[in-house]
Amino acid sequence: MVAEANYGGRVTDPQDRRCIKLILSDFYCSDMISEENHKLSETGAYYVPSDGSKMDYVQFIEDKLPMNDLTEVFGMHDNAEITSAINRTNQILSTALIL
Repeated sequence: MVAEANYGGRVTDPQDRRCIKLILSDFYCSDMISEENHKLSETGAYYVPSDGSKMDYVQFIEDKLPMNDLTEVFGMHDNAEITSAINRTNQILSTALIL
């Protein structure tokens, strides 16, 4: 329903809407409610926290979630992080050489 109604403001292409519905089907499912600490990633680094107060959720974010997003969040292989680091390093070094 979210993908159909309005996701991101202006998704009008039928293929884009179908893609959004598929992606959101992983996150909008009955398992999120029925399973305790439902896993959102293969490694289990990301999962649905137990019910609690606002402070419990804030504490969960501060203590349990990784400071830097893992590549699995974006559906990428771990080597994507290595490639990203190499590209960042090359960009920094090329800027230093220009100076």
